[in-house]
Amino acid sequence: MFPPDVAAGFMAEALLEAELAAKAGDVPVGAVIVVGDTIVGRGHNRREQDKDPTAHAEIEALRSASRALGAWRIPGTMFVTLEPCAMCAGALVLARISGLVYGCSDPKGGAVDTLFEIGRDPRLNHRFEISSGVSGDACAALLKSFFRERRLPRV
Repeated sequence: MFPPDVAAGFMAEALLEAELAAKAGDVPVGAVIVVGDTIVGRGHNRREQDKDPTAHAEIEALRSASRALGAWRIPGTMFVTLEPCAMCAGALVLARISGLVYGCSDPKGGAVDTLFEIGRDPRLNHRFEISSGVSGDACAALLKSFFRERRLPRV
């Protein structure tokens, strides 16, 4: 899909988005959408900020890219720090995304490799290429650190 160094650079941008979510008290997941070699959409989890259960990083990035492109079809690749859930994987199908690159797996909710294979399901009207593990250790470390801090006893 992308050479490893290029993919790592785009995932670094997604990690910056994830850090914005963490600073706002949200689960640190970030996403960027790339068309050609240009980032056209960005997003990070905003569920706590917006009090919106659909305000996942992927949805925010899709909305951002749609505004930038002036279209709902997004012929690009999403880079996201965590494997998308069923809602987000479904949104990627509906957006006609070309590819997905994610950092680390989600054993409790991952819907493109772990629990389901939504992006590859031949029964759907659209499928997309999937690659995983790009900067996976950094993506997982950010999530683990966030949840470790949340579990510390409050004084």
